Amino acid sequence: MRAFDYLRAQTEGEALAAAARDGGAFIAGGTDLMPLWKAGVAAPGRMIDIGRLPLAEVTAGDGGLMLGATARLADIADHLEVRRRHPAVAQAIEASASGQVRNMATVGGALLQRTRCAYFRSGITPCEKLEPGSGCAAVAGENRLHAIFGGGPSCVATHASDLAVALVALDAQVRLRSLAGERVLPLEALYLPAGESPTRETVLEQGEMIAVVDVPDAPGRSLYLKVRDRASFEFAVVSVAVALEVTNGRIVRARIAAGGVGTIPWRLSASEAALTGAEVGEAAYRNAAALAADGAQPLTHNGFKIELLKRTVFRALVQAGDQA
Repeated sequence: MRAFDYLRAQTEGEALAAAARDGGAFIAGGTDLMPLWKAGVAAPGRMIDIGRLPLAEVTAGDGGLMLGATARLADIADHLEVRRRHPAVAQAIEASASGQVRNMATVGGALLQRTRCAYFRSGITPCEKLEPGSGCAAVAGENRLHAIFGGGPSCVATHASDLAVALVALDAQVRLRSLAGERVLPLEALYLPAGESPTRETVLEQGEMIAVVDVPDAPGRSLYLKVRDRASFEFAVVSVAVALEVTNGRIVRARIAAGGVGTIPWRLSASEAALTGAEVGEAAYRNAAALAADGAQPLTHNGFKIELLKRTVFRALVQAGDQA
């Protein structure tokens, strides 16, 4: 094993100073980093433990929810206000991983979860994320579970986080902190499509960490629907998060994000536009679902995701529409 330094940060300032000075990886639950480390895919020279910093609060205020970066996923899914205000968040968490993992995994770690691409995780096949210029084995290889949006010749790995998909649909914002201060971004702006930037997956700079996620309240209801190869502890083949605002029987605002199909949580803009102003009902849902795969670029083995995405969007809209 490669030698590494370990720092258990006592304050946020200490953690940020260490990361700014020497780089390294932040760790809290470690449920994604540790398997990558054991496989030899990740080998940080410095570990900065932020698990004991006061960033684990889940707060429900007048304007929405505030999720601390080190809050455990199980605690969020069980939080009464989370379940009442934004059921898609609880549903996404409950559909991810196992109970044991959810008891350890954190918000920040879930949002920064690395792809489940087998070529990336094996560490022995060509992968642009691991070795720029080596090529992407998935493009011409076994790519059934790979992306139909946001990929390219250099990478077609899908984004893995269920929670990120739900939060993007809910218009969440993320607070990033460093020694330079705090900046606030829409969560969807955190991610970089792998087809454009295989080695850099987010806009995080060295020494910068996720501190808080803000989820605004909105009229209406939200829902997360996940289609997978088995019923538990499995990543999405296709997933859809829907947030609808309905007034007098018409949809005044719609946000839809999809997982399992993109190299980042993928907004379905054409479907959203088709729903805006439409009367609630199956006709509007079918029209929106028909547009869900606009711009898709399927690979040899994953063309089935186009029809599956359309059907999943329709199912999610029907269920969310019944609640709105």
